[in-house]
Amino acid sequence: MTAYVDAPTKTIETTQGNTFAYREVGDPTGIPLIGVIHLSGNLDNWDPVVIDGLAKKHHLLLPDYLGVGGSVGRPAATIQEMATDMLEFIHHFGFTKVDILGFSMGGFVAQEMITQEPELIHRAILTGTGPRGGRGISDVTRISDRSLVKAILTREDVKTYSFFTRTPNGKQRAHEFLSRLKLRQCDRDQQMTWPVYRKQLKAINKWGAEQPIDFSGIAFPVLVANGENDLMVPTRPNSYELAKAFKKSRLVTYPDAGHAGVFQYGTAFVKEANQFLQ
Repeated sequence: MTAYVDAPTKTIETTQGNTFAYREVGDPTGIPLIGVIHLSGNLDNWDPVVIDGLAKKHHLLLPDYLGVGGSVGRPAATIQEMATDMLEFIHHFGFTKVDILGFSMGGFVAQEMITQEPELIHRAILTGTGPRGGRGISDVTRISDRSLVKAILTREDVKTYSFFTRTPNGKQRAHEFLSRLKLRQCDRDQQMTWPVYRKQLKAINKWGAEQPIDFSGIAFPVLVANGENDLMVPTRPNSYELAKAFKKSRLVTYPDAGHAGVFQYGTAFVKEANQFLQ
């Protein structure tokens, strides 16, 4: 099996004239798992340990948002538009059922995908995320800007502050995670531009002020996972409320872990996710 750090970057052009860059790993049989990435994320921001672990049992496709990395098209102005774009990517392949894995903002997008086309979704994994209108989601810009200032002053990666706890354990796990993100040496994705980043932040702010989604009619299972101490999207109450919103859900939280708890506890999360998807 091709490892994620060695997977080639592919592109497809949809009938709407948009070009999506994506990477694909795993056995291309069965129901595909679509990965939807976080704020400012590109193809190089997925933890290779987690992706490779999931790819041992599943077919993964991980696209860039339009206007990000190698994807060419108008960057979405709302979370709902991002969801429509991701569905456009999926429909290009003719899939009739997909599983989705949304992390952080990708979890917001995944929820809107469920809302727009619930019949397309087989199972959903929502990580480091919360419900529309959830507590503190409108504060993401303030928290992101504060973390960015800290990162500049300390010459650290911003994810050190926004994704992990500041305990000795959290700092060590942040270092390990960031090292894994640098393992890919060739064909790395293009960094997001500042205007697109700010556009994504505005979309999150708007989404965080909107009314919650009614998921009471959703019949398929949902896995919600997060660190116990998420700074970006506060675990309490958001992860708990999100899990309660679905009829069939399971909530998993990880101790001494923040926003990227599923990457900090990658091995445990992969085991949980693989069992859930099977």
